[in-house]
Amino acid sequence: MLGGNQEKLMSQNQPEIQYAAFVSIDWADQKHVWSLQEANSSTREHGEVGHMPEAIEAWIAQMSQRFVGRQIAVAVEQSRGALVFLLSKYEQLHIFPVPPAMTANLRKAFYSSGAKTDPADTDLLQDVLQMHREKLRRLSPDTEATRLIQNLVEERRKLVDEKTAQSNRLEAHLKIYFPQIPQWFGDVDSPLVCALLERWSALEALQKARPDTLRSFFRKHHCRKEELIESRIKAIGEAMPALKDRAVVEAQLAVVKVLVQVIQVLHQGIEDFNRQIQEAAEAHPDFFIFESLPGAGAVMAPRLLAAFGSQRERYRNAAEVQTLSGIAPVTESSGKSSWIHFRFACSKFVRQSFHEWAALSITQSQWARAYYELQCRRGKRHHAAVRALAFKWIRIIFRCWKERVAYDEKVYLAALAQHNSPLLAATKIAL
Repeated sequence: MLGGNQEKLMSQNQPEIQYAAFVSIDWADQKHVWSLQEANSSTREHGEVGHMPEAIEAWIAQMSQRFVGRQIAVAVEQSRGALVFLLSKYEQLHIFPVPPAMTANLRKAFYSSGAKTDPADTDLLQDVLQMHREKLRRLSPDTEATRLIQNLVEERRKLVDEKTAQSNRLEAHLKIYFPQIPQWFGDVDSPLVCALLERWSALEALQKARPDTLRSFFRKHHCRKEELIESRIKAIGEAMPALKDRAVVEAQLAVVKVLVQVIQVLHQGIEDFNRQIQEAAEAHPDFFIFESLPGAGAVMAPRLLAAFGSQRERYRNAAEVQTLSGIAPVTESSGKSSWIHFRFACSKFVRQSFHEWAALSITQSQWARAYYELQCRRGKRHHAAVRALAFKWIRIIFRCWKERVAYDEKVYLAALAQHNSPLLAATKIAL
């Protein structure tokens, strides 16, 4: 339950539109179940449509002909995905994404079994669409340039997460038969380690390499410290095999070879994404705003741009951004009791973007470090203090974004001084 006026912030003031019909769609891999109810009618029609673009286009063409181009409200239980992308190109359709948690709670409330069935779910979506549309936010696609960055940064993060998962698998297998690798090199997913394992996947093979061959290898992979190179060569020569059971070792070798190849492909893919994101971001008219933020850099600046988007009319104030991003906490109350807790219903990726960047800003911004330290002194743990900092940052970014101006640390510090901010006095920031 949202506290105070926060629930109102979840909806957007929309002009009253007289829809010709209301459609709800329950998405599936092979076919989509739909229901349709004309305006001023109590009859609901039900049917199925295939998942291929040709089938969906033919189905929409029938509706368009039936309602002579008049607008149709469509409820779907997702805000992204193949179906939404297909429906978004039709101006006649006004799409209202319904949070899955909302339909899940309604299913539990109205059906004793709580079981999910496609026809029943389409009726639930219809009820929400017709009776609680003011609680929903109509999907309004951003500019193509912004959507490109939004899609790229999210897909990049998935690749990074996949690389992390495969790296953890690789380390687990290495600890079974070649535990020296994590000890000698730390990050097992580094290009150096992957290249080494690709060439010498077992200790016995590595120890057969000549010292000059190893020196040449390390230098080729950007290891320039001679002392480090010599210490590694010495450690390789003195190491003892962890296992001699060939049944186990051979199986581990087979898996490690595959994982190394997977990690190398992911690493190259992420580098390609980085280049494409940088090109798209630098071509975006708002990128200079987010590029000016301390600690944003090549990775976080495009993610922050993607979080805000280009539509200035989308958010009425910074509080909406704080709420929808999940940075603002939730206040609940019952009787005379009230409590505040972490917000779960939000875009995890957007919340993660603000949280990760706020942590990075601590080392790059005087006031951000001072504010973080002040929160810690007040008893907040690290992540709570970072969220508090992100909450404050959003207000600042929102102002820059609305006014289309770059962030300037000196200007903000001067504003703090002008308002006699206790932050300056408490932390003794030098102006």
